Amino acid sequence: MKNTIMFDGLASILAYPREDYKSRLTMCLEALRTSEFPDPERRQSAIEHLQQFSDAVIPLSVGELEELYTRTFDINPVSSLEVGWHLYGETYERGTFLVHMRDLLRRYAIEESSELPDHLTHALHALGRMDESEIREFVPARLVRALDKMLEGFAVNPNPYEHVLKSVRILACESVTSHGGE
Repeated sequence: MKNTIMFDGLASILAYPREDYKSRLTMCLEALRTSEFPDPERRQSAIEHLQQFSDAVIPLSVGELEELYTRTFDINPVSSLEVGWHLYGETYERGTFLVHMRDLLRRYAIEESSELPDHLTHALHALGRMDESEIREFVPARLVRALDKMLEGFAVNPNPYEHVLKSVRILACESVTSHGGE
């Protein structure tokens, strides 16, 4: 399953909201609906989570979306979007992971944003371009572990972004399954 457009779309939803946020969300849902999946039930579950998110945020103004995003990911470290921070905290190993992620971004010609290289948006852009062996190594060992920790932050405080992260987790696991892993 090579779904660069779908993973890029998910990355755009997890980036700081801009004026075109709602159109990006619509395009991401469409990409998900037309993507190839070995398991139709997982696909449907991912679509349902993303649709729940869409239903919750479409009525919001861009300003309200910005506030929700900041409150969810920037102020609350438990649900921050830095993959390496969830895996390694502020240790030397995180520095090594940041270098690895920067190398991936360069290899796949992914432009770095103002976010650190281990930001989930960068990881999703890279995931959509990885070969099978990279997917089998990266997703279970790093991405899913970090997503599980991010999702723990929503156990006490439910939030629409929880549905995006659940959809990302399902699709990341599906990318491993479709390449003979997991």
